[in-house]
Amino acid sequence: MKTVVFDIETVSLPWLELDPLQREKLTRYSEDHEDFLRRKSGGSLSPYTGKIVVIAMLNPETGKGIVWYESGEEPGSRTAEDGLFEYVGCPEREMLADFWVALSKFDRFVTFNGRTFDAPFLSVRSAVHGLSPSKNLLGYRYSVESHIDLLEILTFHGAVSRDQTPTLHSACVAFGIPSPKTAEMHGYAVGDAYREGRLAEVADYCRRDVEATAALYRRLETTLLPLFKR
Repeated sequence: MKTVVFDIETVSLPWLELDPLQREKLTRYSEDHEDFLRRKSGGSLSPYTGKIVVIAMLNPETGKGIVWYESGEEPGSRTAEDGLFEYVGCPEREMLADFWVALSKFDRFVTFNGRTFDAPFLSVRSAVHGLSPSKNLLGYRYSVESHIDLLEILTFHGAVSRDQTPTLHSACVAFGIPSPKTAEMHGYAVGDAYREGRLAEVADYCRRDVEATAALYRRLETTLLPLFKR
């Protein structure tokens, strides 16, 4: 089966583009001004109040991949210095359309927390733009035939308690894999980096995410993953 790894980075839609009820819901329980500002950025967690600014995809067999990143200009592309990744700048609708075309060539998808976050976010944002997903990323939860969510594997489909649920960073550390996270760039820093015009850093971070996810997949492929196959 042809396998592909993917990951997305999201940000909140511009505050004034959200209607008053959405803004009120996001900040309803703010304790102070700092908490209010933090909650404002919480729109990035929902496809109804956020958008996708980066999608990364990697073929774990070849080590080659593609990173789509938001660009309001004419679509353009460049190749990474190591020749392994192509970076393509385009609006969200175009990156989603290209993503589904590329994904249609693969049989199995690997993510980290993709079943809960990436897959529904990609699907709903595509529908918002009038696009039809080429694959159902949310099939039967307990099957690993088409979608392998490594977080589901490591938590045994939610059997592990919440306080023991690993992040990608902690899983990488445990398995001796270089973590894509740094003090300057991690999931919670994406929104600030985007607003500061540092989208290139976000794109590189998303590439590191799929590379780390692919490395973790290889470690689990012959150890834990066989336990979940029928």
